[in-house]
Amino acid sequence: MAEKKQHTIISADTGAEVKPGAAPKPQTHTVKPAAEVGNAGGLRIGAVVLWALAILFEVLAVLVAFGKINLTFLPQMPLLIVLIVLDLACVIVGSQFWKKANHIDPASEANPTKFWLWNNMGVIVCVVAFVPLVILMLSNKNLDKKTKAICTVVAIIALLIGGVSSYDFNPVSAEEKEAAVETLGDEQVYWAPFGKVYHTHEDCSSLNQSETLTVGTVEQAIAANRTRLCQFCARQDGITGVKTDSAE
Repeated sequence: MAEKKQHTIISADTGAEVKPGAAPKPQTHTVKPAAEVGNAGGLRIGAVVLWALAILFEVLAVLVAFGKINLTFLPQMPLLIVLIVLDLACVIVGSQFWKKANHIDPASEANPTKFWLWNNMGVIVCVVAFVPLVILMLSNKNLDKKTKAICTVVAIIALLIGGVSSYDFNPVSAEEKEAAVETLGDEQVYWAPFGKVYHTHEDCSSLNQSETLTVGTVEQAIAANRTRLCQFCARQDGITGVKTDSAE
């Protein structure tokens, strides 16, 4: 008889090995209520305003690089670096607002291309906010070599940081959220501070290593970037049709 293959299952919340069917260890959690879901429209307006400021800082940086703006109290290179950092800060904060809004009011995945573009609008803005600046600085013959080299490197690093920070690695679609809300309704769910999923059971074995949990509705969980249901909880409750972490 062939030997039965053993699988190692890793918790999406803690990264620890979880033994299927094992009795949960006694655990006392500190449970705190979830924050309110918030307003997607307000968050999107905030994101657009911040992105507009990012483009403004980019334009100012270009003007400084070409000598159109000169400040007597601040040399050209430090001024360029300050403007690049301000540009990056606006891109990142705006992107966090946008991603939060997309978890509150997600787009449909009926059109995959549109779905990706909508969820990663921050990445597009990041490219617009830095790539032209890098090209113009490299092509600027009047910029001294040291300033050009240092500021170009800073802008490229800012582009990479902003791009990674703006990308949504955990998107949710309108269809996925609707299925979760229809299935779970107002039932309380739990999630760990650094987890990726939400749970229908506070004593789920994959939460054993978490001392603090947040409790709320599935809408609040998705707004908090926990877009998938724990596979063990789904199996225990016989829940189907809701996106889980089983694919991981």
